[in-house]
Amino acid sequence: MGFRLPGTIHAKKTQVPSKSLDVPKRYFAVYVGESQKKRFVIPLSYLNQSSFQDLLSQAEEEFGYNHPMGGITIPCSEEAFLDLTSRFGV
Repeated sequence: MGFRLPGTIHAKKTQVPSKSLDVPKRYFAVYVGESQKKRFVIPLSYLNQSSFQDLLSQAEEEFGYNHPMGGITIPCSEEAFLDLTSRFGV
């Protein structure tokens, strides 16, 4: 199931975290949430955003390179992640 984030055309969320799900070129998957993780497929251009880089630094501090979901796990609430990424003019 996908949806569009306000101000972001290319982000979509999937309900089933699976390593076998395809990720389009120029996108990558992250897992977000405090207790229940949800998978988001987001544009690589988010890597240019300083606020997103801050989230990645937090992920590195909390998980190092051992992410429990097999992909990058972002240590914040889904609501905070959606609020942050809705501000990116990508």
